[in-house]
Amino acid sequence: MDDSLDFRRYAPATERNREPILAILQQVLPPTGTILEISSGTGEHGIFMAPQLAPCYWLPSDPNPDARASIAAWQQFAPCYNMCPPIDLDASSPEWLVESKEPITAIVNINMIHIAPKSAYLGLFAGAKHVLPIGGILYLYGPFKQGGVHTAHSNAAFDESLRSQNPAWGVRDLEEIVTVAHSNHLELQQVYPMPANNLSVVFKVVE
Repeated sequence: MDDSLDFRRYAPATERNREPILAILQQVLPPTGTILEISSGTGEHGIFMAPQLAPCYWLPSDPNPDARASIAAWQQFAPCYNMCPPIDLDASSPEWLVESKEPITAIVNINMIHIAPKSAYLGLFAGAKHVLPIGGILYLYGPFKQGGVHTAHSNAAFDESLRSQNPAWGVRDLEEIVTVAHSNHLELQQVYPMPANNLSVVFKVVE
């Protein structure tokens, strides 16, 4: 690839968290179908995860055209038969227009809800309710408060930094997220402690 036309972006945290995330996904995701990734960012998670989650298809999405260009560039750099081209999808949109090779059986969302307004995670659960079948999985990864309290001093500092950049951002309370999920027919299955004071949170569509 011509370096002058290389649109790949890099997120340093990806290399640190991708293997622990993959280990959880391999435990909780359905064995077949399409995994819809919401807010794919650079595309590095997808390009790492997709080959190791075959025969599932991995469908990346992001509303940012620069992010989609990065995802496409990563796909060109490391082609993978079961990673689909990125689609334009905003989690907060009231209607998700998604087409996939196989039925969507899971949604993966990594490090989004704390750097997005509340409308994004409200839309994420509303969209999941409409897109996923009964038994479908929604996976979240990131920092969370529990019982309204930060789980680490570093998370409190991170939260303050986020809110200074945008008052609509911030580390969310896990109990609030679970309440929103329940109102959209998604039931909490498991919470896994992860490196760097993050959590993996797994929900399942129950009706």
